[in-house]
Amino acid sequence: MNILERIAQNQHIFSKSERKVAEVILSAPQNAMHSSIATLAQAANVSEPTVNRFCRRLDTKGFPDFKLHLAQCLASGTPYLNRHVEEADGPEAYSHKIFESTMAALETARQHLDTSQINQAVDMLTQAKKISFFGLGASSAVARDAQNKFIRFSVPVICFDDVLMQRMSCINSEAGEVIVFISHTGRTKSHVESARLARSNLATVIGITDATSPLARECDLVLSLEVREDTDLYMPMSSRIAQLVLIDVLATGFTLRRGSEFRDNLKRVKDGLKESRFSKGMREH
Repeated sequence: MNILERIAQNQHIFSKSERKVAEVILSAPQNAMHSSIATLAQAANVSEPTVNRFCRRLDTKGFPDFKLHLAQCLASGTPYLNRHVEEADGPEAYSHKIFESTMAALETARQHLDTSQINQAVDMLTQAKKISFFGLGASSAVARDAQNKFIRFSVPVICFDDVLMQRMSCINSEAGEVIVFISHTGRTKSHVESARLARSNLATVIGITDATSPLARECDLVLSLEVREDTDLYMPMSSRIAQLVLIDVLATGFTLRRGSEFRDNLKRVKDGLKESRFSKGMREH
């Protein structure tokens, strides 16, 4: 485990002042590597002894030794890519690692999935007079996929990946609407504020997010996948795939809950799209 991973995964052992140091380092590791202890202490608004204490808590000998470990970590070129990939990995190695880590994350998500909460979410969605999906960054692609799935279900569905549009939608929300916020970390301030606005208007808020996050506290129901991927450091990979699978689970539950007559309607939608495609086996001339 490299030094950045150790910082990210051991936040619970730090004091309040030490967590300030951790936040500054994680937000800009390159800057931290080139900082003096005085500069880092000032940036974190703590004392220099606090920085030294933080470094020793990570089993380094002090600030200079900590900077050496940080430099080694950043020199690998992988902290912002994927925790399993090494600088020397070739196409076969990194391809295998990405697939393996994703499958492992999906298995973890499956084991931790609370089916009673899935059932509650399906109840809320099937009774909604309007469904909205909100996502930002990598989660915006998941929100778009959800819209693509649920727009087939003869219920008004919207998707916004713009902060202002999300906020305006929540200001105008009302009872009977369901808004699904998709966020791996659940720490995006605009999501938390928008969720609070929606609930104040009696809309139902579902969060696909970390169960311990600020966003989770503003939701009526939280679906947590327990995929431990620190997206402050790495590109969102496994967490995004798990979110997409969860959307498939909810869409399937929605379809089954609506019954056979509803599935006939889905068949009509599929049949209506056939004209937009070339038939199988057709060759261009």
